[in-house]
Amino acid sequence: MKYLAALVFLWLPLLALCQEEQHYKIYSTSQQKLVSADDITAGMDKADVLFFGEEHNDSTCHVLESLLFKKLAAKFPGKTALSMEMFETDCQNVLNEYLAGLIREKNFTTEGRAWKNYKDYRPMIEFAKTSQIPVVAANAPARYVNMVNRMGLTSLDKLDKTGKAWLAPLPIDTATGAYYDKFLEIMGGHGAMGNMQMYQAQNVWDATMGWSIARFLKKHRGYKVFQVNGGFHSQEKLGTAAQLKKYYAKAKIVNIACFSDDSFDNPDWNKYSKDNDYIILTDPKLPKTY
Repeated sequence: MKYLAALVFLWLPLLALCQEEQHYKIYSTSQQKLVSADDITAGMDKADVLFFGEEHNDSTCHVLESLLFKKLAAKFPGKTALSMEMFETDCQNVLNEYLAGLIREKNFTTEGRAWKNYKDYRPMIEFAKTSQIPVVAANAPARYVNMVNRMGLTSLDKLDKTGKAWLAPLPIDTATGAYYDKFLEIMGGHGAMGNMQMYQAQNVWDATMGWSIARFLKKHRGYKVFQVNGGFHSQEKLGTAAQLKKYYAKAKIVNIACFSDDSFDNPDWNKYSKDNDYIILTDPKLPKTY
């Protein structure tokens, strides 16, 4: 009986992994075929930033983020960093204090304004903490994004030096084009959006995240940055990915879009842009959060 229990204990992680693998499929868009997580990290030899565009409420995406982050750190020991939409630039010091073991997790999540679903991101933070991996609080403070949404982009000019220091350098580029067209589409057109302020606010997020990554790379040459954000921020290498290139033109990007899709078993390649280097399709039959 003890022997059987020991076997079960040894096999549980493998069984869990097999079950997890059934929840998602990783595809290379250029090759239009199934690939592995190791194939993605292998392709980072000549890249600087691996973007992971998630659905915030998809637990499978979060499991894969943690998996890829650990694989990246194993392949590039001492040269990997994590960058996250989920923490804002003015919380960087709080985040650093927690990673250094100076403050309690309760203080960190409270004063660092961790998201309500922080449990989904906690494995990456804890891995970074134990492995002494730097984490970039990349996003613009929500109060300033809200300010732009209410009063427009020029309202940021009224901030003092301290406030401006938490944002990408002003003025923030909000050029129209493919990203603007996509934004209009998801908002339901000009009528639904009302004015440009909502789009300007979106660009404050994107520009600040791109600038945060660029600033880190300029100070840490040779590092590989794993950037985690909502899918729209980096789909087709637009949004945050495009803003990064404005602040650090030579940055080489690999892009992943992770989402639930009905074509889980048989992708409709007409739907997926090759500007997403990889797509990870999660099983639509599963509940998003589990």
